[in-house]
Amino acid sequence: MSFKMITKYAHAPEDIAHYDTDKLREEFLAQHLFTAGDISLIYTYNDRMIFGGVTPTDQPLEIKLSKELGVDYFLQRRELGMINIGGDGFITVDGEKEPMVTHDGFYVGVGTKEVIFESKDPKNPAKFYVVSTPGTTKFPNKKLPFANAIAMPKGDQAHMNKRTIYKYIDASQMDTCQLQMGYTVLEPGNSWNTMPAHTHARRMETYLYIEFAEPDTRVIHFMGKPDESKHIFLNPEDAVVNPSWSIHCGVGTGSYAFIWAMCGENQTYDDMDEVPMKDLK
Repeated sequence: MSFKMITKYAHAPEDIAHYDTDKLREEFLAQHLFTAGDISLIYTYNDRMIFGGVTPTDQPLEIKLSKELGVDYFLQRRELGMINIGGDGFITVDGEKEPMVTHDGFYVGVGTKEVIFESKDPKNPAKFYVVSTPGTTKFPNKKLPFANAIAMPKGDQAHMNKRTIYKYIDASQMDTCQLQMGYTVLEPGNSWNTMPAHTHARRMETYLYIEFAEPDTRVIHFMGKPDESKHIFLNPEDAVVNPSWSIHCGVGTGSYAFIWAMCGENQTYDDMDEVPMKDLK
C-alpha cells in the first residue's frame, strides 16, 4: 500500500490569467486518484477540502493523517463523505461494518476515529471517492444508499443537457457542518452540464468526471472568471478544483457522469449567481 497527499494552493482570479495550459492543469487538475491498493489525496487550500481516491484490493485501507493536519487523528476536526464508483465493498466506521455497492454513499461525522475501506473482490475493487471538510459539530454517521438518493431531473434534449442530479449529502435531508455531495448522470445523446454557467461565491466545489460513454470520450471542463474563461481536457476519473469565484461547467464528446462536492459559507443548493450567456467570454 502506498499513501500520498498532494497540496494545491488557493489562487486569485488574476493569477490564472497568465497560466498556460500546463500550468492550469498543474494547479487545478487531479489525476490518477484510483490506483489499486493505494490512497491518493489532494489537499486544496480552497476551504481546506481534502478529496481523492481509496482503492482497497486484498488488504483493508485506512486514512491516517495527524501531523499533516495538526490533530490526533484524521477526523478529529473534520467530516467525511464518500461515494463508491467501483465494485462492491465495505466500510467499517468505529467498528460498524456496512456493505457498499456501486454508487452507494456514506457520511461520517466529526470525531469518528476509525474508517476502514475494503473490497469484496480484489480483482474488481471498490473505488471510494472521498471528500473531507473541516467541521466543528458531530452529526450522526449515515449510510446513503444510491437507491435512496434524491433524484432531480434537469435540462432537456433541445439544449443537450438532459440529466439527473442525485443528492447524497444535502441540507434538505440531513445535517452536516458544511459538506455537500452528489452524483449527476447525463442521458445518452446529451453533453452539457450546468449551462448557462454560474458561480457561487459562498462555496467552492470539486468535480470528479466518471463513466464516459466510450473509451475515447473526452470532457472539457470550463473554469475561470465568466469574462475570462479557461478550459481543461479530461480523461475518465480526472477531478478539477473550482474556486468559489470561478464558473464550472462542462461538455463532452459523449455522455458521462460526475460527482460534485461543495463546502463553504452556505449550504443552500440553489444559492448561485447565474451568468447570462451573452456575458461569457
